[in-house]
Amino acid sequence: MTKRALVLVVVLMSTFTFPLTITGASVALTDIADDLDAGLAATQWVVNGYNACFASFLVFAGSLADVVGRRRIYVAGLALFAGGGIAATVAGNIVVLDVVRLIAGTGAAAAVTGGLAILTETFQGAARTRAFGFVGTVLGIGLAFGPSIGGLLVDLMGWRAVFGAPAAVACLVLALTPLLPDVRGTAGRRIDWAGAALFTGAIGLLIFGLVEAGELGFGHPLVVGTLVAAVVFAVAFPLVERRRADPLFDLALLANRGFTSLAVAAGALVTILVPLLVHLPSYLIEVVGLSAGEAGLWLLMLTAPTVLFPAVGAALARRLPSSWFVAGAVAVSGAGAFLLMTMNSSSGVLSLLVPLVLVGAGTGLTMGLLDGLAIGSAGPEHSGTAAGMFTTARLATETIAIAVVGAVLASITGGKLSGESYTDAFRIVCFALGCVGVLGTVFAAVLSPRREAVPAL
Repeated sequence: MTKRALVLVVVLMSTFTFPLTITGASVALTDIADDLDAGLAATQWVVNGYNACFASFLVFAGSLADVVGRRRIYVAGLALFAGGGIAATVAGNIVVLDVVRLIAGTGAAAAVTGGLAILTETFQGAARTRAFGFVGTVLGIGLAFGPSIGGLLVDLMGWRAVFGAPAAVACLVLALTPLLPDVRGTAGRRIDWAGAALFTGAIGLLIFGLVEAGELGFGHPLVVGTLVAAVVFAVAFPLVERRRADPLFDLALLANRGFTSLAVAAGALVTILVPLLVHLPSYLIEVVGLSAGEAGLWLLMLTAPTVLFPAVGAALARRLPSSWFVAGAVAVSGAGAFLLMTMNSSSGVLSLLVPLVLVGAGTGLTMGLLDGLAIGSAGPEHSGTAAGMFTTARLATETIAIAVVGAVLASITGGKLSGESYTDAFRIVCFALGCVGVLGTVFAAVLSPRREAVPAL
């Protein structure tokens, strides 16, 4: 194995574990709530807290890596992630579990960013595009198989294994990190502390407000104040960034229609897929009456297409105009979400097969391709920045989507995720996700520059 191949394998091994603990933990939420005697909002923080830290610290960790060194941040992130996972396996109450999940999410952000930066330095040109395509694919696989793996772990070993298994993989990767190149920081690069505080604060406050709204209501003063503060931080962020010598984001990249259209498409796809991966297991367990393992297996109808369809998508992409291909993939997922509105307590495998496969197919057809195309659209001189921004946009979008769906479900059902009220709430969510598919399709088509076909990657 060449040194470059070894770097790629090590980074991909760690990359696989980070999304695994998002969707894997979702299957364990019912058991966690029962075992730790926890309420709905506190239990949701097991997933939302990890996601919030993962998304909000991603860009800041990248900035830090540019200053102190890529491998250092990668190793530190792996250590935090592994430590948080190990601590989760012995947590005795929900507060401790939520706190260590925050730590694990922060570590995951640092490790992903450090890993991407190492890949950027290790690969150039088309090889770099392919490497980042592999990262996108592995992230998708981790999300896809999280419910199935998590369900089996819960049934065989209990909910604590959902956190222990990824931590064990992270420890193995830590042992291999001395083999990675010691990529040092960029001379003269400074940390954008103001931008980091505003970006991290905006996402953190938004997620906190949305999660708490599910229990307190959207009109509660704490929720209103938090959401207003999040908006203020979000508005201030681009104003501050324009004046920074070393900004977190290259905002000029958003003027690139190709990059923006692909980011919109990716955001729409994860907004439809990931909340279902996180919240559908609880519905299948509480309403349909499945075990955690059975729910994980049923979700293979949703996740298998994300693994089986990338080759089909690559073949289609070479024959269709890119605007048609990308917008069409989003439309397919949106159609699946609309069809899920027929779901009820007596739903069986056959009745859910078509809608779940359609939702997964939209993501599967574009898996890896969107990452490579987005990075390529920015040009080789901006590939590293484009990779960081695209990954951050996708993760931030899915994090917010998970929190919004959780808040809506909790608000409509009054925190009692069971019975007919849960079915009604889930149908409303599926309708909203279908509408996201419609809007994503339109925006991706309108923003996309006209090309004859997607180039081979």
